[in-house]
Amino acid sequence: MSRATFPAAARMHRPTEFAAALSGKRIARGAYFIVIAHATSASISIDTDPDAGIVAPIARLGLIMAKRFAHHASTRNALKRVVREAFRSQRLSLPAADYVVKLNRRIQDISLTQLKIAARQEVDAHFARARS
Repeated sequence: MSRATFPAAARMHRPTEFAAALSGKRIARGAYFIVIAHATSASISIDTDPDAGIVAPIARLGLIMAKRFAHHASTRNALKRVVREAFRSQRLSLPAADYVVKLNRRIQDISLTQLKIAARQEVDAHFARARS
């Protein structure tokens, strides 16, 4: 059984990757986030021998946390950590696609702890919807 890690291959890095993923289908919208998925051909080697040529398609994550919706860097960073952790724990059960999680509303004045709890519940529900 594979470990639920978050390797660099499971992240989107380039603006072109984000642009392609944003052209995908919106799969969920909630109080804080919109999740967009786009089928991809990204793959990762699943064998210990890279010359074996055994690759499997993977789910990748991209995050867009706009400053206009979360003014404080600490808030944006906390939301990104929560989303990454939720993705990491469910990555192996998600269909192979590029997922972009985008902040879509201004964050109201609540404690960071309450925000993290609410964000984690919402993101878990969005990824559960992506699995079905």
